[in-house]
Amino acid sequence: MNAVAMLEIDATITERGQTTVPTAIRKMLGVSKGAIVFKAMPDGTVIVEAKREETEADPALEAFLSFLAHDLTRNPQAPVPLSLELLQEGRDLVGDVSVDLDVPLDDD
Repeated sequence: MNAVAMLEIDATITERGQTTVPTAIRKMLGVSKGAIVFKAMPDGTVIVEAKREETEADPALEAFLSFLAHDLTRNPQAPVPLSLELLQEGRDLVGDVSVDLDVPLDDD
C-alpha cells in the first residue's frame, strides 16, 4: 500500500542548500517561525515536524515506545501508510466529536 500525498507543493533549494518552507506547510505544522525537525524514514520519505519542547517523561509512554521500537526491528514491514480512504472512514466514525487532550479525565 502506498501513501497518497494530501498536499504537494514545489520548493527550490538554493546553491547554499537553503529553502523556504511554504506558507501552507508552515500552517499545517502550526509554526510561523522557529525550529523544525526532518526525519528520514527507511523507505526514503522525509517527515517534517515542528520541533516541540521536551516534556516530562511518561513511564507508560516510554514503555510503549520501547515495545514498539523492539517490535519494528523484528518486523520492519508492519507499519503501513494510512490511506485516504481509511482516514475518511475514521473521520466519518467520530463525526464532529471534539476532544481536548489537555483536560483531566473524569473520575468515573
